[in-house]
Amino acid sequence: MQPDPVFSHAWRCPALKESGPLVKDIKKYISLKEFHSLKRLIEVLSAPDLADILLELNETDRFVLFRILPRDLASEVFALLDPKYRDEIILSLSTDETKRLLADLRPDDRTELFDELPGQVVQRLLNLLSPEDLAEAKQLLGYPPESVGRIMTPDYIAVRSYWTVERGLRHVRSMGQLAETINDIYVVDDSWVLLDALEIRKLILAEPDQRIEELMDHRFVCIRETADREQAVQLIQRYNLDSLPVVDSSGVLLGIVTVDDIMDVAEKEVTEDFHKSAAIAPLHMSYRDLGVTSLYSKRVTWLLMLVILNLVSSGIIASFEKTLASVIALAYFIPLLIDTGGNVGSQSATIIIRSMATGDIKLRQWLQTLTKEILVGASLGITLGVSASVVGLYRGGWKIGLVVGISMFLIVVFANLVGTFLPFLLARMRLDPATASSPLVTTLADILGLAIYFSVANLLLNALRAL
Repeated sequence: MQPDPVFSHAWRCPALKESGPLVKDIKKYISLKEFHSLKRLIEVLSAPDLADILLELNETDRFVLFRILPRDLASEVFALLDPKYRDEIILSLSTDETKRLLADLRPDDRTELFDELPGQVVQRLLNLLSPEDLAEAKQLLGYPPESVGRIMTPDYIAVRSYWTVERGLRHVRSMGQLAETINDIYVVDDSWVLLDALEIRKLILAEPDQRIEELMDHRFVCIRETADREQAVQLIQRYNLDSLPVVDSSGVLLGIVTVDDIMDVAEKEVTEDFHKSAAIAPLHMSYRDLGVTSLYSKRVTWLLMLVILNLVSSGIIASFEKTLASVIALAYFIPLLIDTGGNVGSQSATIIIRSMATGDIKLRQWLQTLTKEILVGASLGITLGVSASVVGLYRGGWKIGLVVGISMFLIVVFANLVGTFLPFLLARMRLDPATASSPLVTTLADILGLAIYFSVANLLLNALRAL
């Protein structure tokens, strides 16, 4: 049975992609052991599409499909799978199959795999590497976690400045198949110190007898191997690079970080920040693969901490019990004031955290930012305070309107300051500013708001009675 050629070609177009019929055909071919037809069916599929399809198959069919993939495609698909499925596939392969798979993986993908596996398994896999790959793997694993060194690849193309363009292009043609990218060619001296980074089109458009040094302008961007990978994300985004050279303290070129690896890092960092902003411990794996127990444990700790903090709020209400009992109308406005304070604090915290993450705001700019947000908070406070006072006037009279209006102004100003200052404080303490999550800021704003509201009500109403 031959695969439907129309469907096979339609799979190339994302707008027409429907995985259901294709997965059904794959399962059928596997059950009938029609592996020739199965190979014909999947030969037009890309690595990302195959990785998605593997997740829709049961464990047995997944192993069968993976084993019939062409060797170079199998390594690409493997690198795209979640850690759980990588582990399953590694355990299902024979020693020779595992050795071939590890040899075909890119160095940075191999390092990522080793990072996710238990130490004993990693040691067994290291023994299957060739001497060259083993030395390479140990070097990459020796860099600090979350550093650029862990995600760089040593598969790049370097040329000498005194070479001619013709010789440089011959070198590109001979080594290009082994490099992760040939968009950028790196110029090094005899000690392998990085001198420049040239776009390949400069070599292609230059005269063959020109020397490469004539094409150099010495304006290039690089990063240290020990730098945090988030810095690499920022550099590639800022300078619109396809790849970023990685050097040591002496300027020696160690490897490169490519834009596809950086996109993976950026996605993970943004996802982690989203989780933290909702007071959830980072998941570090697909939600689909997490069980109820894991999801519970990721959320319960923060929720318990917030419950303890919220006890302070109830304590404040209890301490002003007499004030609340004497003017029961004050209770009507607690949700209005507290919710508004939490919303304002969450807004400011979100803006500051994101600006810090993108490099738009530096830690040293805290005072300038705080000053700006005081003015913003005051403007918001006046607007919301006037609106709240009108509601208070309607629901409880002019005295309540005055209390609610003044309280709203102060709550908005201080909640805005909490949302602005907390990320800077955490960054100064070398903690992730994303920890200043919306639930945390909201809880602190609740405590502050209740203290402000009842203090203003107590002072103002007592003063008015004394008149």
